[in-house]
Amino acid sequence: MGLRQVGTKTPEDQAVLESIGRSMATAVDGINTLAASFASDPALSHSLVDAVELIARGSGRVVVSGVGKSGHIGRKIAATMASTGTSAYFVHPTEASHGDLGMITSEDLLILLSWSGETVELGNMLTYAKRFNVSIVSVTSNAESLLARNSTVAITLPKVQEACPHGLAPTTSAMLQLAVGDALAIALLERRGFSAQDFKTFHPGGKLGSQLLLVQELAHEGEAIPILPLGSPMGDAVIQMSSKGFGVLGVTDETGKLVGVITDGDLRRHMSRDLLLETVDTVMSHNPRVIKGSILASAAMELMQAQKVTVLFLVDETGTPSGILHIHDLLRAGVA
Repeated sequence: MGLRQVGTKTPEDQAVLESIGRSMATAVDGINTLAASFASDPALSHSLVDAVELIARGSGRVVVSGVGKSGHIGRKIAATMASTGTSAYFVHPTEASHGDLGMITSEDLLILLSWSGETVELGNMLTYAKRFNVSIVSVTSNAESLLARNSTVAITLPKVQEACPHGLAPTTSAMLQLAVGDALAIALLERRGFSAQDFKTFHPGGKLGSQLLLVQELAHEGEAIPILPLGSPMGDAVIQMSSKGFGVLGVTDETGKLVGVITDGDLRRHMSRDLLLETVDTVMSHNPRVIKGSILASAAMELMQAQKVTVLFLVDETGTPSGILHIHDLLRAGVA
């Protein structure tokens, strides 16, 4: 079936658009309701703070569980926590009842998700937690539910309208569970001072891993750096620029500090028969653009694009060149 021209709508299209619009509006209303409850309901805000403190103080792992859509949300929450410095994994309640409870120790903490708070499949996990004194953080919409009443910390979410016209398929409610789970993960990240470098440790591959590379990991060092001291003849400068292949030369003062650069553009602007008889001092541009090696490669890419340059020198705390980075190095690493 071919695509229709943009702008043409049938009655069926209009019905679909209206349905999508209602679902999006319902989702927005649900998040707004959660945010308003967080701001106005001390019980909700205090329970979230208590949950963060309980998890942060724990010496074991966080075990997340739930059934159905709550289970899918629980898997995502566990994955987010694990990737942001909180040791966490997901256990399905059925598998837990058939042996996986043995993975849970008294040092661990359970996060149990159930919108009703009465999910039968979580019963064995509740019993096990009580027997071995395992702390429980529950996420429900019913403060009087069996799960909430048997939790160390009970997070009670506001009741919201589902996007499903029958009010049956978990949609808005699942989104609220996810929002709270993400909020807990990020609060724990910030409480621990989890850095971008820490994040890189858990995300070494793919696009995210390349974005978390540091400049010093991609830069060229040592003899690869095209550098000459003040007073050097331009003949030597041209040889350095040609042999190193970066199209740029760094110029240092008597202390080794980078004080200027010469680019291909500088050569063209000073082109004359006497160019090779001059020194680098007369051709170089002052106040060179530099970067620290500890900066993220993605930030270096943004800087290059903003300043419309293709090469940056790395300098240390004293301003001494420690490396050189070309935009091609970033592109080859997948930073874009």
